[in-house]
Amino acid sequence: MSKIVPISRRRLVGKMRDLGFDGPYPGSDHEYMVKGDIFVIIPNPHREDIGIDLIRKILKRAEIDRDDWFSA
Repeated sequence: MSKIVPISRRRLVGKMRDLGFDGPYPGSDHEYMVKGDIFVIIPNPHREDIGIDLIRKILKRAEIDRDDWFSA
């Protein structure tokens, strides 16, 4: 089984789009992405990659399983 690794925000947005999400759209504090009735807040741009724990939380909120994540 593949291992989740830190990724850049740009790569996160690209993978989310590949998985059918639209956006990112501006929000009050953070941007968000949408797929149907699923609403996922994404981190603001920073110099560092997004950590594994935050990626797992985003995937859970987005209802994306590991197989889909690695196939995108």
